[in-house]
Amino acid sequence: MPDTTRRSLLAGAMVLGATAAAAAQDQTNQPIEGKRGAPILGPRNPPREAQNPDILRPPPTDSGGIPNLRFSYADAHVKMREGGWSREVTERELPIATTIAGVNMRLTKGGVRELHWHKPDEWAFMLAGKARITGFDKDGYNFVADVGPGDLWYFPSGIPHSIQGLAPEGTEFLLAFTDGAFSEDSTFAITDMFAHFPPDALAKNFGVEQSLFDKTPKHEKFIFQATEPPELSQDVIKSPAGPIPSDRGMSFQLTAQKPIESPGGKVRIADSSNFPISTNLAAALVEVNPGHMREIHWHPNADEWQYFAAGRGRMTVFGAAGTARTFDYQAGDVGYVPKSMPHYVENTGQEPLRFLELFRAPRFEDISLTQWMALTPHELVAQHLDIDQQFVNSLPTDKRPIV
Repeated sequence: MPDTTRRSLLAGAMVLGATAAAAAQDQTNQPIEGKRGAPILGPRNPPREAQNPDILRPPPTDSGGIPNLRFSYADAHVKMREGGWSREVTERELPIATTIAGVNMRLTKGGVRELHWHKPDEWAFMLAGKARITGFDKDGYNFVADVGPGDLWYFPSGIPHSIQGLAPEGTEFLLAFTDGAFSEDSTFAITDMFAHFPPDALAKNFGVEQSLFDKTPKHEKFIFQATEPPELSQDVIKSPAGPIPSDRGMSFQLTAQKPIESPGGKVRIADSSNFPISTNLAAALVEVNPGHMREIHWHPNADEWQYFAAGRGRMTVFGAAGTARTFDYQAGDVGYVPKSMPHYVENTGQEPLRFLELFRAPRFEDISLTQWMALTPHELVAQHLDIDQQFVNSLPTDKRPIV
């Protein structure tokens, strides 16, 4: 054996030995629990492992082949433009998420998401800053409103609209679309449309000279920097159709709604019952205090798409047929739970956990495990689970979303 090869093998063995020794000493962040598992000897990514302790070291109750139910916006491609940026999580990034796609977008002061429309409905939650939104519906009603943190908007399929960041810092928001495969690249944009209609057709349509369109953009602007708009009262154009009816209003102040209070947190719901235009997407804003959790429950009418806005959490999902899997989440992550699969979301951090539950459905619906057991004949439940019936007798009959 050549000396160079022998030295290389010896060096590799020394490195492996040192790695093994270090791994043997570090039992805190390793796939080890009791007699199960063994230290990692090969390459590692400790920061990523620390973010996902229940992936690295799953609880013994996890079993079977439930697919990945987590993707982080930190891993999503960012489209940067003068005036802002966007990044999306679609079925491409999270294959299980077939019902809803999400976009995280940032606009500077004056930055505009250009006039556009798309096939899926658009729902939005304001994360920070202020924005002005515009919309126009099939009956000639126009809508212009300013929105701030905690506000929603909803634009049904085909309704043209725009978003612009306002002073002082612009805005950041989450968009949700009622199609998991939808990409913002599939948007119908006014600049892209003008670039692809013959100039003579445009001239005939508007009754003007063709030269008027010599300088129109030759491609989609998507996001661009513009001047900040005037005060809202000066920016609203009176429509011949009159003021937009209240049941067609396209914005909603979610955080101003009275929450469902629990000792460990609160839940606010927005669906077609209180936000009438939102006919295809229901939502809940959930806040869980440290040491508490969103109770074990499931949703009988739709898959759940989640966005984690603050804090840290852990979720176990049961998939029937002896399968279950546990995931860890933090701010900026997307989660997903298929329809009717029981799950909980536990606050594992030191600050309140705040996340959105979104459903491609007209109404928010959930079933509480505790309430179901409490309202089923107690001796029947006790005999199923081989537990003391006094425990079943003590269960509350009202729904308590946070426990």
